[in-house]
Amino acid sequence: MVNKMQKQKIADWGNYPVVEAETVRFNQAEQLRVALGEPGEVIAYGNGRSYGDASLQKRVIMTRSFRSFLSFDSASGVVCCESGALLAELLEAFVPRGWFLPVSPGTKFVTLGGAVAADIHGKNHHGEGSFGAHVVSLEVMRADGSIVRCSREEYPEFFALTIGGMGLSGVILNVTLQLKAIESAWVRQQTIRASRLSELMDAFESFDEWTYSVAWVDTLAGGDALGRGMLMRGEHATVEQVQGHSTFSAASQRKLNVPFFLPNGLLNRGTMMAFNSVYYHQNQKPVKERLVHYESFFYPLDAIGNWNRIYGRRGFMQYQFVLPRVTGRVAVEAILKKIQASGLGSFLAVLKLFGEQESFISFPMAGYTLALDFPVCFEVFKLMKELDAMVADWGGRLYLAKDARMDEAMFAKTYPHADDFREAIALLNGGSTRFSSLLSNRLGIT
Repeated sequence: MVNKMQKQKIADWGNYPVVEAETVRFNQAEQLRVALGEPGEVIAYGNGRSYGDASLQKRVIMTRSFRSFLSFDSASGVVCCESGALLAELLEAFVPRGWFLPVSPGTKFVTLGGAVAADIHGKNHHGEGSFGAHVVSLEVMRADGSIVRCSREEYPEFFALTIGGMGLSGVILNVTLQLKAIESAWVRQQTIRASRLSELMDAFESFDEWTYSVAWVDTLAGGDALGRGMLMRGEHATVEQVQGHSTFSAASQRKLNVPFFLPNGLLNRGTMMAFNSVYYHQNQKPVKERLVHYESFFYPLDAIGNWNRIYGRRGFMQYQFVLPRVTGRVAVEAILKKIQASGLGSFLAVLKLFGEQESFISFPMAGYTLALDFPVCFEVFKLMKELDAMVADWGGRLYLAKDARMDEAMFAKTYPHADDFREAIALLNGGSTRFSSLLSNRLGIT
């Protein structure tokens, strides 16, 4: 039988919004089929690592109990897993065998199904695309309990609808994924210190042959130092390069934890300016190269358990946008100036360069993407509305997996396939059970 439905308060990683939902868990496909027999609106919820309300609804299907590994081809690196498995669990199982994730976000605590639904991107998008580019095939249960097996060859339109479709085509059951061969668990990391935004972007564009690149940006530095930051680039280290280190050793970094919500307002302009100054000046060399474990290169924040509690009980929102490369430099500079003029600041600001991507409803496009974290307050909502207009005017868009407040008009204006996506989901939602989320209702998709 399906586990008993429970009422509980749930949120995604930003802790905003918090909703009371009926939750149900399953560990067999038949249990899920029974759960979907109940009429009404429903959405899948993985590990709660999206930031806004994309996996929130009055009734949610919790997928973490559905997480078995089904098959693995050691010659090709193709693995098939149930959708509730975490990326962390894949890494633990396959890094010692010489295989790595083809694309990884900034946290390894994302479910495989969530990675597909959000079509996550990583530090290598400019060369290797988003997560969906490496998915071989999927099995998805629709609202009527039927299972669609799809790939680029079999039901390709449904496959394209599901990748980046925010869970609205059905509950992803199984994912077959192509892993990447590696020689060690280590990364050759190069850190470049840039004194202003133009230097930072020059570094991105001058060395895009590196597989991985990401930059930290000081959003509070002004004047000639506007947009100063540090670019981190990386390559998987070869056996020869890791001499003196155990080739596939586990990370030895110390784990910290934030045991409770810190007081609201602890993160303010003063504390952020102090932190940013220390962080920027800790690297005195313009270029620094060293060997680091993949954990510290890909997942530095995962070393701090419950770090989202730093923002207090009111929570925080991540505002992530992408802008076309042709307008990126001017637009990012103008947006940073707008943020400074508001008197607000982002504690964490991450800049990446995307490559070309042709997709149905996924976020990436060729250009610059900047992710900004803001504690929830009235002034932030006002600022984000102003930023929306700037992003839209420059031909950009916002990341659905991070969004908690964009309106329907912004979505329709910035996603060229918005109407087609809405129509496709409407066709799938023809029965008494409808896949929808607070996000999809707010944006007029469902």
